[in-house]
Amino acid sequence: MREGLIVGDLEEPSVVYGVHGTTGLSQWKCLARRAGLFGAWEAIEWAWIPPGGISGEHVHTRTEELYFILSGRGEMTLDGKPYPVGPGNLILTGLGTKHGLRNVGDEGLGWLVVELLSPATAAVLRGSAHTPPTPSGGSDVTNAVVLNLRQTPEVDPRSVFTGPLRRIRLVKLEPGQREELSAEGVEHTLFTLRGSGESASGEATVPLKYGVSVTLPLGTGMTVTAGSNGLEYFQAILEVPGGGAR
Repeated sequence: MREGLIVGDLEEPSVVYGVHGTTGLSQWKCLARRAGLFGAWEAIEWAWIPPGGISGEHVHTRTEELYFILSGRGEMTLDGKPYPVGPGNLILTGLGTKHGLRNVGDEGLGWLVVELLSPATAAVLRGSAHTPPTPSGGSDVTNAVVLNLRQTPEVDPRSVFTGPLRRIRLVKLEPGQREELSAEGVEHTLFTLRGSGESASGEATVPLKYGVSVTLPLGTGMTVTAGSNGLEYFQAILEVPGGGAR
């Protein structure tokens, strides 16, 4: 085990004004960041805007980003085209995609963000040369897509992303059911959506409820056990090439 689990929650979020050039307030919390991890993560974050709130349109040139909608009703704009989104929608935005999010409902709009370094950016940070890869989706490659993770609970993001993110899952466990997770050659991040339970790694246990996230650095492992009312969580799995050498 190289390093311990990284645990986050939604307590005491920051209040931010003017996200990506707009007016109005939002709430934000960083759940995990690149420090302490070996893969090409930039950050795992939670964000929230009130009714009528906007996260302004912007472009990423060094990171790829996914949004997973947790609550509320929104309108996601991708390169000028609007898409209605709500709980369970997964939005993948590749390099250079102009994107923004507006709350069009009468309750708060909350979402999870997983931001990942592009291969070129990761290579620069490592001080190594880089040959730009081609996404593995072949002729079906697109630069952004809106999916429903509740209808398709496992997604391969490589039709959009060029980096090492390999799987995105919506996991549902029945009461008492367990799942073993091992960060051998990969790193995991989990965000609890419904129900309760616990994650255990060695002698350490983490109670799981809505809003609790657990990120597994390379070389760690844990057992997730659902409580009496079951457990549901979002999971992203990122490959760590070369054993995580820095």
